[in-house]
Amino acid sequence: MFVKVCGLTTEEQIDWAVELGYSAIGVMGTTKSKRYVEPARARELAAYARGKIRSFAVALEKAEIADVIDDFDVIQLYNWTDLPNLAYCSAVQPAPEQTYEYFFYDASAGSGVFAEFPDWLDQVPGKLVLAGGLSTDNVAGVIEAHRPYGVDVSSSVELAPGVKSFDAMRDFIQATKG
Repeated sequence: MFVKVCGLTTEEQIDWAVELGYSAIGVMGTTKSKRYVEPARARELAAYARGKIRSFAVALEKAEIADVIDDFDVIQLYNWTDLPNLAYCSAVQPAPEQTYEYFFYDASAGSGVFAEFPDWLDQVPGKLVLAGGLSTDNVAGVIEAHRPYGVDVSSSVELAPGVKSFDAMRDFIQATKG
């Protein structure tokens, strides 16, 4: 099971993700996020993660992270853009011509509010990752019901925006294995 933890802001949080067995980390590049990381700092985090864990730069659109695109393994955008390493994030079924490496379904648009997942997700080709309000309490049921390629978590493993909890991160990844 692919498990990504998003909204990381420190090297220590990257170390936790590696130690706990997460598949990937996400760094927020949109200024609209409470977990926003400036480009210079995002580059430092990407460099620190390199060779240890897969890194995602996360933004609404490509222009927000244009300065750091080459620093990250995957670019996660809420507005579809033709990129070879795209993680397309949407609450709308992708059109057949929209290609991507991952499709992240997130009806919460990064707000962390849980909503039921639509039936059409079963027809989405490729690597489907579910996001939006996932927590230790609901992730096992979501995985069982939808059988996604992976899941993504952020706010439910935080003490405050951008301040992750090692214990909450541990409990979440354990719940994905149940």
